Amino acid sequence: MDPLLFILLAVALGFKHSYDADHLVAVSNFIARSTSLRKTTLMSVSWAFGHMATASMITVILYLGKETFLTEVLEPLEFAVGVMLIVLGVVSLAWEFEVLPKFGHAHRHRHEKAPDHEHVHVHWWRFRDHGAMFGIGIVHGLASNDELLILVVSALSVTTLAGLIVGVAVFSAGVVIGMISFGLALTYPLGRWSEKRVRRAVTLIAGTLSIIYGVLILLGYGGFNPFG
Repeated sequence: MDPLLFILLAVALGFKHSYDADHLVAVSNFIARSTSLRKTTLMSVSWAFGHMATASMITVILYLGKETFLTEVLEPLEFAVGVMLIVLGVVSLAWEFEVLPKFGHAHRHRHEKAPDHEHVHVHWWRFRDHGAMFGIGIVHGLASNDELLILVVSALSVTTLAGLIVGVAVFSAGVVIGMISFGLALTYPLGRWSEKRVRRAVTLIAGTLSIIYGVLILLGYGGFNPFG
């Protein structure tokens, strides 16, 4: 295959793969809370790195002939994705509507002509969102099983390990581009419509879809991608 065509096709396949519905509903629970395009971009990259770290490793092992072992070990992880989506949706909604406690520490102080009272201040680790997105990406990558191998080998006509590694690397770049584009498309209008009710509506939709899609996966639903 012509090298340029190889690269373009691998990037296109990666871009398409990033738009699998289970990917989108999972990351939406975090991106809906993003306060800047820069933060959204970094979170999207964190997810993509986590996804491709495990998916790439599994693809190479499968190519080298370890199908039986990996199939037995990784097949249940399809259900892990469903459970993860349900948990993400529940936690996102519970946090938004303040059902969960917002862990932190309290500072006691006094306002003028008012009794002493406490406010709870939450000091999060600054990279918490990136770590969570990376972890979600890892689960998605593990659950991919042989999907990436089939895409790269059949669509790109790869016949060597070196070609597979190059194909996976370029495919991964497409995944990064795809997730960043989705994240920015979601965050940009939220930046313009900063009213709390708009963000709450987006969070409500993302959390609800996450729960519904997670249940569908547990029931054996095969998945959905807007690009076919």
